[in-house]
Amino acid sequence: MPPSTPLFLSCEATFFNSLLMVDIERLGEHVGETVTVRGWVEATRGHGKVAFLVVRDGTGTLQTVLVKSQIEETIWDLHGSLSQESLVAVTGEVKEDARAPGGYELGVTALSLLSGADEYPIQAKEHGVDFLLDHRHLWLRSSLQRASLKVRAEVSQAIHDFFYGRGFTRIDTPILTGSIGEHAGTLFETGYFGETAYLAQTGQLYVEAACPAFQKVYCFGPTFRAEKSKTRRHLTEFWMIEPEVAFADSDDNMRLQEEFVSYLVERALENCADEFEVLERDTTALERIKTPFPRISYTEAVEQLNQKGSKTEWGQDLGAPDEAALMEDQDRPLFVYNYPKGAKAFYMKENPDDPRTVLCNDLLAPEGYGEIIGGSQREDDHDRLLARIREEGLPEEAYKWYLDLRRYGTFPHSGFGLGLERTVGWITGRHHIREMIPFPRLMNRLYP
Repeated sequence: MPPSTPLFLSCEATFFNSLLMVDIERLGEHVGETVTVRGWVEATRGHGKVAFLVVRDGTGTLQTVLVKSQIEETIWDLHGSLSQESLVAVTGEVKEDARAPGGYELGVTALSLLSGADEYPIQAKEHGVDFLLDHRHLWLRSSLQRASLKVRAEVSQAIHDFFYGRGFTRIDTPILTGSIGEHAGTLFETGYFGETAYLAQTGQLYVEAACPAFQKVYCFGPTFRAEKSKTRRHLTEFWMIEPEVAFADSDDNMRLQEEFVSYLVERALENCADEFEVLERDTTALERIKTPFPRISYTEAVEQLNQKGSKTEWGQDLGAPDEAALMEDQDRPLFVYNYPKGAKAFYMKENPDDPRTVLCNDLLAPEGYGEIIGGSQREDDHDRLLARIREEGLPEEAYKWYLDLRRYGTFPHSGFGLGLERTVGWITGRHHIREMIPFPRLMNRLYP
């Protein structure tokens, strides 16, 4: 029988069933009591007649103390044989100790091996990125990865709370679609019962359709871009939040964005202090994120960039170096609005004050993280939208339903998309978004 197979004897089961099983996060409610904690071994060490065992149960991390003179010899020997990530049950008295992880320790009186572990491949040494990604299913257990994903979970919950509290209705949009939402060159194509389908680049077109039914809507789910990019800012599969609001213009849209981002940061600061400590995140930078955010037009941005020595010409989209240069002196997110029509998607509304541009914005995060939001007022004129579809060479038949929205009670509306992984990367201070999603999909990675 392999060492990783647990042996549960009936007497052991009866013994543990009679004990008070407690999650590590609840230990503060049981100071002075004898409890049992089940968890995975993170570390063991010994100093003569005193030994330590650190376990993790998913709710927290606990240091336990074994005093050789106070426990049976078999327990002492078992401690010495434990391998990293073995599953154990530890029984002892809960004691307050400010020096210990979580502020509590367990004085061990009993120890049982529930499931052994082979030699763990991830050790306390430097590993290459490819090795860690090959072992992503195990790397998730490390403290930095756990902390990042806990912040992601908090931000995800805050997203739903923000929109629910403001009367938005969540709309689940399709993953398989026949319509192109962004650029044809970044589509994942698949056969679909004799037709061609694509993995959705965005849910935006579909939440637009839901706007007349509910006025304020949003979708939140995975989106896909076949971008051949290996930068720290790109994934081929990522999660995006896309609200859409009827009767909202571009200014209304930007106000909603800054309220939204400020709320997400506030929630993370409120509920993720332990995670920020693990990540060594300087939270003073986040504490400055207050509304309103500064705004500059695209034209002003190009002028600033040229003054800084950039060769960017009016009409070009802004790249990562441009965004970094614009954010050099900013400690809050920055709106850049009204980009040239040729640099943006077909569905954006033409700017009546300058037909060369469209009513849109990008929101750039400080500290070098770049664009986290793209938003726009949508083109609500049927003929202008049709002309843009034709200019882009898109198949009109595939957008017949989308054009219908302008034929049956067209209305002004706006929306935006926020990339979850980029946003969490900025909030946590981590510099590669592949760590902001449990199982990243990159152009050269489908495993595990």
